[in-house]
Amino acid sequence: MSQRKTVNEILEKKKKGERITMLTAYDYPMARLIDEAGIDIVLVGDSLANVVLGLESTKEIGMEEMLHHAKAVNRGVTKALLVGDMPFGSFHQDSKESVRNAALFIEDAGCNAVKLEWYDNCLVMAKAIVDFGIPVMGHIGLTPQTADQLGGFIVQGRDHDTAQRLIEQARSLQKAGCFSIVLECVPDKLSEIITKSLDIPTIGIGAGVHCDGQVLVTHDILGLYDRFRPKFVKQYTNLSEPIKAALESYKKDVELGHFPSEKYSFSIKKEELEGLL
Repeated sequence: MSQRKTVNEILEKKKKGERITMLTAYDYPMARLIDEAGIDIVLVGDSLANVVLGLESTKEIGMEEMLHHAKAVNRGVTKALLVGDMPFGSFHQDSKESVRNAALFIEDAGCNAVKLEWYDNCLVMAKAIVDFGIPVMGHIGLTPQTADQLGGFIVQGRDHDTAQRLIEQARSLQKAGCFSIVLECVPDKLSEIITKSLDIPTIGIGAGVHCDGQVLVTHDILGLYDRFRPKFVKQYTNLSEPIKAALESYKKDVELGHFPSEKYSFSIKKEELEGLL
């Protein structure tokens, strides 16, 4: 196995002013392609619930589903830093359980770090996990697991009080030992303030160009998820159409008897066939 990027290498990229790239993966084939493309960080995101399992909310999946998919992604990643997204309820009860669940991502699923979405008591959990020796990526702004408490899926930090709160959250996560922070749906100028105030990298998603890096859901940029496309998503291609066309061609070939042809079939020696007949 090739050497994966380390947390220190990610931190060094900020110091050098080098941009950090991050994408989501949920299975082996996509993980392998993302890794071969040279992406710095692969996130096994709880967006798994929406784009792969067809669920409405990320709150509908737990550790079992996340670990199952993280193990598959782990088999396809040899160069990128691999981060497991801790699902709703896995780091909310007490610090011992939080550490135990984080350790499962590292020891059982082969991840190199975990990500925690902000909630009122997440600093205690983040520090406990960091103190245990597991790198933690924070996540502030729009946090889907607690979006109902934020007024829904809307941009965060547009007024003075909420903007100041996000700045304080970012600084607190850095103090707790996080090695990076995802900023989701945050005004670009506020992201710039946060990014400049931290020694650790910020990874933006709908947070403008001033973050140290960017992350998107891979299925969104490839046109593989059509239920909803956020404003911040740039779709680089639409694979849905050629995939659908290929499936329709297969259906037609089978119905017309064109597949499988002799090229895709196995033969038996003539004398053996005569014996059977």
